Amino acid sequence: MNKIRQATAEDAHRIAEIIVFNYRLNFYPIFKSDEFYFGQMQVKNLAEEYMNENALKNTFVYDDGVIKGVIDIEGKEIKRLFVEPVLQSCGIGKVLLGYAVEKCGATFLWALEKNTRAIEFYTKNGFLKLRERKYEEDTTEYLIKLTI
Repeated sequence: MNKIRQATAEDAHRIAEIIVFNYRLNFYPIFKSDEFYFGQMQVKNLAEEYMNENALKNTFVYDDGVIKGVIDIEGKEIKRLFVEPVLQSCGIGKVLLGYAVEKCGATFLWALEKNTRAIEFYTKNGFLKLRERKYEEDTTEYLIKLTI
């Protein structure tokens, strides 16, 4: 059974929940912005963005009866890949990543340089770190490019 499917507007709240909790766990310790992570970054706000069918055209979910992960792909770039925090290290991210590469033709992504856990995951799954770096928007933190 294929567990990856196109996301729909009905998935918006669950997608937003996964993303918000991952942002808080993975990025709050780096950026420490209470205003952003506990003010602006709210499930309700992000879900509203995902209610738009146009916003979902490049969003796929891992759904085995419960949505456990989400991936956004834009052209050849993986924009986001998040798995429910309590289900990480269970192979869900690997399945989503494989889908992006094999079915959608994704070839690269940008990862926050200080997010060593994510970088380790991507390199373990066949991505190579390039020397190309850029600043995360409106910050002094670097993103590094990884490619398949």
